[in-house]
Parts: sequence; structure tokens; C-alpha cells
Amino acid sequence: MTDTQQLTARLQRAWQGRISGCMLGKAVETFSMRAGSEALQKYLSDVNALPLRDYIPYDPEHAPDLIDKRCCAGHLHQSWPDDDVNYSTLALMMLEKFGSQLTTTDVARTWMKYLPVASTFTAERAAYRTLLNKAHEWFPEGRDPGFDLLDCADNEFNDWIGAQIRADVYGWVCPGNPDLAARLVTEDAQLSHRDEGIFGAVLVAVWGALIPVCDNLEDALDRSLSYIPADSDCAAAVKLARGLVGQADGGISIRKHYPDMSVVHTVNNLALVVWALLSHPDDFSAAIGDVVAAGLDTDCNGATVGALWGLQDKTIPDFWSAPWGGNVGLSLAGTDTVNVAELIDRTVAVTVNLSE
Repeated sequence: MTDTQQLTARLQRAWQGRISGCMLGKAVETFSMRAGSEALQKYLSDVNALPLRDYIPYDPEHAPDLIDKRCCAGHLHQSWPDDDVNYSTLALMMLEKFGSQLTTTDVARTWMKYLPVASTFTAERAAYRTLLNKAHEWFPEGRDPGFDLLDCADNEFNDWIGAQIRADVYGWVCPGNPDLAARLVTEDAQLSHRDEGIFGAVLVAVWGALIPVCDNLEDALDRSLSYIPADSDCAAAVKLARGLVGQADGGISIRKHYPDMSVVHTVNNLALVVWALLSHPDDFSAAIGDVVAAGLDTDCNGATVGALWGLQDKTIPDFWSAPWGGNVGLSLAGTDTVNVAELIDRTVAVTVNLSE
């Protein structure tokens, strides 16, 4: 297999892993957040879906209104629009246009041109609001913003998970170049996030850049930790998760460790991601299944785990991508559906360009 073929296969797994993990978690995202992880566990038990190793069954006798039937087993026929996949596609678009010279200004302009405000949440919505209120009218067309764009990150959600879910692609396109991955993801993340919100994004991107050139997931994670402060909460979350690797109740332990933290915070969800990946480095279904069944931000964690797992030279079972058939739904201006094959080809081209 040539280098280009290996790259294409790896990026195919990354996209398929991210989308499949996202759809698995999307089925119960709202249910997990509003009803809680215990209610999620009860539903999965009631429909005989534990341990979770396939798309979630929809049982009208037990299913609350908060479960997204479209993403359940037997009902999933395409990848439905989701902010996790929106941001991956948006990162690809920005890298195609700006390459290694991407700046926070470019990110802000791209949001205003292509990202509907209704498709943003928490920190991103707050940052967008600041852009609309403070930026020069012609900023999207090239004028200076007229204020410090980093002020957009002065919001109450700036350590939540938003930047971390925007991080993946910056690692995918920088195999063996963690410095570039860290710089690119920081330019994106700092528009809406600070401190732990940025650290989680950096760790995910750098981990993704290092997986293809390291012996295993754990070795890549070891090297990634040098890119975030050793005394950060994100570093502590990684340590906590590593101490729970292989323990079936690791998700419960992580939730108990952060009892008062938002279910969409960076730190607690990062711990779940690390625990699931390191617990199942050779079993894709178990990795995404356990992280989704653990609750908190299920679609975000399923997507991140799926993508990072896919960067390994290991096979993802076909039954994960077969139901959605390559059709990827988006809610970006001018684009509502794209085929995953196109996304893969475009990501390969960006990766090659960045390496030249």
C-alpha cells in the first residue's frame, strides 16, 4: 500500500468513526443531558442494549420523547445534521482556503459567512453574539473587526466542550506534526474559549496528530500531554481516566468525581474520552459504545472517540457506516448534504498540501 493509500484509508476511518460515533450518541444526547445518566442506563438496560455495541434500539414502550428515533437502529438512513460534524467540515473548508496560515480572524469571518447562528450553542453562541454586536459591518468582507476578537471568549461557557469538538480535523491533517496541529487548533479555539476549554481542544488535536506515528494510543497520549499545562484540570482528568482504564464502572467513577460540573464541560467529558479509548484500543464498538453509555455529552464523546480510534491502523466494522450510507447531513450555508467520499478526498488533499 502506498503512502497516499495509507493516508486515504486512515482518513476514511477517521471520518467514518467520527460520524458513526456521533450518530450513536445523537440518539440519546438530549435524553442523557436532561434526564441524566442513570435514566440513560435504565433505558439501555430495558432494551437489552448493554453493553452498548451497536446502534441503540428504539422501543416505543420504553422510549421517552427525548430519544432521537432517526438515529436508532433500523431507523438511521443518513447522517443527520449535527454541530460536531458541522465543525469538522468547517475546519476542512478553512484549511482548504487558508492552510497553515489560518488565523482566528479567518475563523471568525468563516463563522459569519457559513455557520448559522441557530446551529451554535453555549460558548459559540455567545462568541457569535459578540461578533454581531461589535464587529465592523464589513468585517466578513475583509475589514478589520474593530475590536479584539479574543474578547469573544469572555463568556460564561468558555471552558465547556465546544472547542474540543472542533479540534479533530486539525490533528488528522498534521500526522507527525503536533506543533502545527496545536497552533491551528488554538487559532480556532480561542475565538470562543479560554484555559481548560483550549487545553482540551489542543490535547485532542495533538493526540490525533501523533497517533499515526506512535506505537499505540497510550504512547501518543503521553507525548500529547506536554502540549498542555501539567497543573491543568485537563491534565488531571487524563490522570484520573488512566487510573480507571479497563474498569467497567469507569464512567460512573468519572461522573462521581465531577458531581457539580456541567454535563457539557470540557474536563469531565475529556476524562470519559480517554477512559474509553485506552480501555478499548482494539475494539471500536466497545470504545464508542462505552463512552456513549456513560452519559454526559454523548454525541460529542462518541464522535471524538470514533475519530481518534479510526486514526489507528485497525478496522472499523462495516455495520457502523452501512446504515447512513455515506450521506452526511450538514447545516452550513450553501451545503445541506455531502458524501463522505468527497470529505475524505478533500481531507487527503489538505494533508498533502500541509506537508509540502
